[in-house]
Amino acid sequence: MTPSPNHSVRILGVDPGLRRTGWGVVESEGNRLVYVACGSVEPRDTLPLAERLLAIHDGLAKVLAAYAPAEAAVEQTFVNKDGAATLKLGQARGVAMLVPAMHGLLVAEYAPNLVKKTVVGA
Repeated sequence: MTPSPNHSVRILGVDPGLRRTGWGVVESEGNRLVYVACGSVEPRDTLPLAERLLAIHDGLAKVLAAYAPAEAAVEQTFVNKDGAATLKLGQARGVAMLVPAMHGLLVAEYAPNLVKKTVVGA
C-alpha cells in the first residue's frame, strides 16, 4: 500500500526469533518514517518450544492491540548451517506472520538488509 502525501500508514515490523522476537512500529508519512515504539518478546529459555511459540503469539497480539498497525512486515530468514535451528526459527517466523494475519493485516516479507537500509539509511 502506497500512502498518499496526506495519509499516514502505521506499520509493524517484526524480526522473529525464539529467544527474542524484536518488533518496531513506525508511521509511514509519504517518504518519511516516524518512530512510534519498539520492543521485544522474550520467552524464557527454559520453556518448551510450544510454550515459547505461544509466548511470541501472545506478546505480538498485545503489540497489535496497543498500537493498531494497518500493515505488518516480517524479516525473511537466512539459511543457517544448522538445519534444526533453521527449522525452529521458521516456526517462530510462522507465528510472527500468523498473528498479524489473524488480525486482518497484510503481511509483507523483506530481506533483513533491505529493512535496515530503509529504516536507518545504511
